[in-house]
Amino acid sequence: MNSSILLAAQAQGQGGGMSMLIMMIAIFAIMWFFMIRPQQKKQKEIRNFQNALTENTKVVTGGGIFGTVKRIDIQNNRVEVEIAKGVVIEVDKAYVFRDTSELMAGQPAK
Repeated sequence: MNSSILLAAQAQGQGGGMSMLIMMIAIFAIMWFFMIRPQQKKQKEIRNFQNALTENTKVVTGGGIFGTVKRIDIQNNRVEVEIAKGVVIEVDKAYVFRDTSELMAGQPAK
């Protein structure tokens, strides 16, 4: 009777390692589909927006500053953004994240 319990315990122990490996792979796959993949898609969309940036586009920078693109310097990878009448700041192109034309369309003019 003791030998059958011992054999059953050994069989269960050997299968446990394989099921643990399968479980780890499943957890990684779930993380990839729900966390990593959507973040990569979002970064690709932002990169495409930055590469298609044109003058007079209303944008928001990484610091939360809203403004209008006045000039794009491709060689130095910089963008001049007008944040108020006559006030132009220069930011790195990588910190221009979003087109705000549709956000600002519903607001009254100042």
